[in-house]
Amino acid sequence: MTVQVWLAIILFALMVAVGGKKGARSFVALFLNTGILLLTIIMMNDPHMNPIILTLIACILISCISLFYISEINIKTVTAFFSTIVTTCALIFFILELTDAAMIQGFSEDETEEIGAFSLYVGVDFVKIGASMIIMSTIGAIIDVTIAVSSPMQEMAYHNPTISRKDLFRSGISIGRDILGTSANTLFFAFFGGYMGLLIWFKDLSYSIGDIVNSKVFTSEMIFIGSAGLGVALAIPVTSAITAYYLVKAGRRDRSPVLDEPPVDK
Repeated sequence: MTVQVWLAIILFALMVAVGGKKGARSFVALFLNTGILLLTIIMMNDPHMNPIILTLIACILISCISLFYISEINIKTVTAFFSTIVTTCALIFFILELTDAAMIQGFSEDETEEIGAFSLYVGVDFVKIGASMIIMSTIGAIIDVTIAVSSPMQEMAYHNPTISRKDLFRSGISIGRDILGTSANTLFFAFFGGYMGLLIWFKDLSYSIGDIVNSKVFTSEMIFIGSAGLGVALAIPVTSAITAYYLVKAGRRDRSPVLDEPPVDK
């Protein structure tokens, strides 16, 4: 067996040992989400398809798999799902304008030698493709934040049924503040880890700091990080507000007295 197969077996064994049935579902969800990404990329090659619409559909399917398939349908996953969709829809308009203004779509000058033998008239909108790439790289972090905020909020509402919506919202914001710093660092170091070879290449070519900063490849990746961080920061108040509303509403419905019941004579 190859190294990849051994790694997959070890990963599956650890996920099942730690997470049990939920860990096994998480392992299967990796392949399901990968299939959705590949199918979305293939469909984006069709000039008649709108990459933004395809991206939104893919985000909905990925969110359903990552939340409902792994953790089943309950209040925390439903609120996390709605929070993810609201955050993604709000973010996508900003990313479209940012991608168009920064002109990071398409291929960079550093890639001209690799694509010199191919035709560039592919008939697709590279602005929308660039925005779709940013959304795809952001959706995972947004889902992580929404479920990480909604889950402890549900526990707090369960152990303190009389908590007000305002206090529950503040608790969600407080939880999100701790998550925000670690999530931003994760996105930042993921970039440098994935593009370490690119940075070494810049050094070998004697690029100055100005050349690196103005490089389309570097700029696009920094915009990816900034957009992902913006999505994470926006997901915290959105998730806190939606989860607090649903939890308090559900708690009041469960505690509502039966008003039509006549008094009992003793």
